[in-house]
Amino acid sequence: MAVPYGTRFAVDFDVVFPQGAYIVGEVVPVTEYQSQEDKARNRPVRPRIDEATGLPIYKVTIADPSAEKDRDKSITVEIAAKVQPVPPSAMGNLPFRPVVLEGLTVQPRAETSGQAKWITWVVRATGLRAVDAGPAKSAPSKSAAA
Repeated sequence: MAVPYGTRFAVDFDVVFPQGAYIVGEVVPVTEYQSQEDKARNRPVRPRIDEATGLPIYKVTIADPSAEKDRDKSITVEIAAKVQPVPPSAMGNLPFRPVVLEGLTVQPRAETSGQAKWITWVVRATGLRAVDAGPAKSAPSKSAAA
């Protein structure tokens, strides 16, 4: 089976985050690497562009309470969007904000350290939104309208 390099697999939010996801910190833009020479010449910092969508990339740290291993308790998610996503407002004095990631995809990536090799996942989204406060409102029943 040949899967083209760079393939991203769409996945439901509830599959990746069965106990929900929580923003830690802020959403920040990702920029291209800038060498010391570029900095010395005052060249402008350029945003990093997603090769699949052509949109600027932003990143956010997400806490995952359902993670089995300590190293997976927080992950960085890349968000490709025209404008910088605005996270939901904080609830009281809590440092965590519940969020739903939209357009979620995962992409496998091989990692190595010495002779050890393993697969990690690049998690990407197209947006984020606040968790719905309550159940969706249903349409009025026909018997009530009669």
